[in-house]
Amino acid sequence: MKAIFPGLALALAFVATTIPADAKGCIKGAVVGGIAGHYAGHHAVLGAAAGCLIGRHAAKQHEKAMQNTPPDQAH
Repeated sequence: MKAIFPGLALALAFVATTIPADAKGCIKGAVVGGIAGHYAGHHAVLGAAAGCLIGRHAAKQHEKAMQNTPPDQAH
């Protein structure tokens, strides 16, 4: 098992660098979720993951709303 772990970690790092990142909303959501999770029973990682998902969903909704808005009313 110890011999497999470094190779697995290296493969995972390689795959992570080849996938294009589309993280609009994720970082802000992860920070807020991590802080909230920490204060709600020391679940910062779970809060960060949930915050990332919620932030990404909100960013997609905002992007969709901006596409449907006429150009003269867009911010």
